[in-house]
Parts: sequence; C-alpha cells; structure tokens
Amino acid sequence: MISLRFRRALLLALASVLLCVSQTATAEASPDPAGPAPAATPDRPSYEVSLRGDTDGSHWTGRQTVSFRNSARTALRSVDVRLWGNGADGCGTREAPSPVRVGRVTGGIPRPLTVDCTALRIDLPAPLPYGARTSISFDVDITVPGRVHRFGKDGAHRYLGNALPLLSVRDAQGRHLDPDVGFGESFHTLTGDFRVVLDHPSALVVPATGTTTRCAGAPGRTVSTSVAHGVRDFAWAAGPFLSKTVTTPGGVRLNAYWTAATSPEGVATDLKDAVGSVDEFGKRFGRYPYGELDLVMSDNLDEFGSMEFPGLVLLWTEPEGSAVVHEIAHQWFYGIVGNDQFASPWLDESFAQYANQSYYGGDTTTCWEDQGAWPSETAALTHSMAYYADGHRSEYVRVVYHRGSCALHDLERSLGTPAMTAMLRGYVRDHWLGVSTTTDFKRAAQAATPQDLTPFWTEHRIH
Repeated sequence: MISLRFRRALLLALASVLLCVSQTATAEASPDPAGPAPAATPDRPSYEVSLRGDTDGSHWTGRQTVSFRNSARTALRSVDVRLWGNGADGCGTREAPSPVRVGRVTGGIPRPLTVDCTALRIDLPAPLPYGARTSISFDVDITVPGRVHRFGKDGAHRYLGNALPLLSVRDAQGRHLDPDVGFGESFHTLTGDFRVVLDHPSALVVPATGTTTRCAGAPGRTVSTSVAHGVRDFAWAAGPFLSKTVTTPGGVRLNAYWTAATSPEGVATDLKDAVGSVDEFGKRFGRYPYGELDLVMSDNLDEFGSMEFPGLVLLWTEPEGSAVVHEIAHQWFYGIVGNDQFASPWLDESFAQYANQSYYGGDTTTCWEDQGAWPSETAALTHSMAYYADGHRSEYVRVVYHRGSCALHDLERSLGTPAMTAMLRGYVRDHWLGVSTTTDFKRAAQAATPQDLTPFWTEHRIH
C-alpha cells in the first residue's frame, strides 16, 4: 500500500527530473564481455532508478526498473531481488520498519520477503526463454539507519552503501540467497549498467558511483544523474562534504570528499596513496575501466571502518594508517574480477590485502612462519562465511586477511615475481567483469609454472 504522501513525493521527484532530462545522457547498453556467455543468470542487468531525497538525505523515495536477460538454457520463471540494506535490521517492527522497502511491483508477482527480509522473489508472468529479456519495476523507500555504518549516518553525513535492491544470481549451485552474517560481506552480483537519478537539496553534496552530471531542479534542489557501466553495485553518500578533484598521471579522475571534522593530514595522505595505487594497480592488473573514482573520507568511522563499492570507497582516515590502498585494490578484486563473497571471501579480501602490502613494499619473507600455528584444526583459506559465522568468527581476519595475503606472497616467491605478475594480469584479463572461483585461480597459477603446485595448495589449505 503506497500512501498519498509517498505518491506526492514521487510526483515531485519526477517533475524535478523532467526539468533537466534534456541535459542528461541516457545509459547505453554495455558491450558484450569477451569470452563465453556466463553460466549465471539473470545477466546483463540494466538498472534505471529515480529517487528523491529529503532535507538531510536520510529518506529517499522513488521508482526502480531493472531489465535483464535469461542466460540459462532453461526458461526463467522467477527472479530474486536482494534488499541488502535490511541485513542488520531484518524485518523490523511496526514502529521501526525495515530500512529498505519496495512496493507496487510490475512485471511480475512478488512473494513474501524471506532471509530476514533481504530477499524478494518475483514470479514472472510467463517463462522467460533462453536469451530473451524482460524487466520488473517497483517503488523504493529507503530510510538511512541511525548508526555509523556503510549504510548509516555519521553526524550530518549519510552513507548509502548496499541500499539499492539488486538482482540475485542463479547458477549451477542454485539460487544464491545467503544471509548477511553481520561482518565481512555476503554479496554475489553480476556486472551491469546503472543510471541513477537523485533529486536532492542543493545544500547536499552527493558523491556516487559512476560519472555524474548535475543540473538545477525545483527551487533549492539539484538533480544529480550518475551513469555507470559494468559495475556490480551502486552506492552514494549525501551531506555537507568538502571536496577536491585531482587527475592521476595515468588519467584517472579522483574525486575526494571529506567531512569538516576530518584531519587535513588524513585527507592528504589518503589522496596521495590513492593517486599512486590506482595507477600502479592499473599497470599491474589492467587499466582501471571506470574513468573516475570517488573517495569519501571521515575520521568518525572507527565503529565501522572502510568499505569498497564500484567507483566509490568509504574510508576511515585512521591515525595509524588508512585502508585506502586496500579498498582501491578491491576495485579489481571483487569489482572487476568478481567472486561469490559468501562462498569464497578469500578471493577478494586476501587478494586486496596482498595488493596493499605489495604496494607499500613491506618485507613478507617470513610472513608464513610469523603466523605461527593455524588457529584451529579446521581452519582453511577457502572456507565460506557460513564457517566463520558458525563459531569461528575469531579466525576470520587472521585467516582471510593475514594468512591469505601471505599465501599469495609465498606463491610469488615460488613462481618468481615476473611470472606472478604475468599470471595475475592474465587472470584478471580472463575474468574481466566476470566471476572467478578458487578452481579458476588455481588453474591459472598452475599454468604459470612447470612445478606441481599440489604441495603448495595443501600447505596453505587452499582446497
């Protein structure tokens, strides 16, 4: 049921958008990725979103349409939409409902929410044949939770990471409806195109994924339109940010945003390391494909930390060292080379930490010995988030970040730096904007050397 107030807000948003629609380019379909068609479905999604924000960016309402293709050989009878913004709050209460709500679904019939109100199954009106496209649409109502979080508040600033509903993935393993375990990530999405129109008060600065154009809306309001191709998610922030833009020697545009309370030293350090690392990783793994990258910084994110999104990183400017290089490395590992973060968290976290350590050039010669014994007999690099959520949370950082990155340094010593560099560049190229698995990586590594790597995988518990 949609209230009269909601309908009025939606009409206002549409009116503001029409004021500048002639100045804004529409999204174009992404070119087909190289290589064989992906086994996962639905693929090649295209998201069209129009939202209107309230006075301080805490509440956003509007409409979202997503079109997609069925890449499975069998007809697609339904799709799953993930409302990851509800992960920490579940189904909420009458007094405090879930932060992300959808309604007025067209293009299919919605079923009741499941997985703590993070999963919405929509039955299609007719089976979708292999290779065919269709679309679904729904109203969206987003209320930013009152906590310091990637989807939360920091004083007058709002962060909307994992707020937009996204298509879930189906593949040989079935429907991916894993839960949000409250730490790490559980996400698994395919790359697609986004065109997101945000109608907001002009006093709010709105960093966002993609390339953004801004034009005047209704009096006192601005319409920001962000277009992104080949990304797995879309995030934005809103607030009285200070900002600065620089272009790296390699041609990547870095848009820095920070709160007034953020230390100037922290901003300068993060920006310097961002300039260096985005170019370095572009040379090592393949050129950063999105043209620009937003850095959203605050000294007050110690309760949460930092988080990567496509084309945007949320950073706690830590006094003892920032995570900016690690988060930028995620643009390649999970952003460009995707993985099922619930099933194989090491494939992005270990790789991002390895890239971070390689960038800073620390001595990792004895890192494996320095780790000491495994934290348990059952510990392994290739465990899923289900394992860590089931009584092994204390092992998560020790294994996935520390042992995982060290295993990759050990592999580099085994292969030699030139062979490791060539192997990783080829691995990224072969899975560019696709999805990789542990098996894929092991196959790439083995192809880079005549030595049998079986003992290496056993020692490092890469199963």
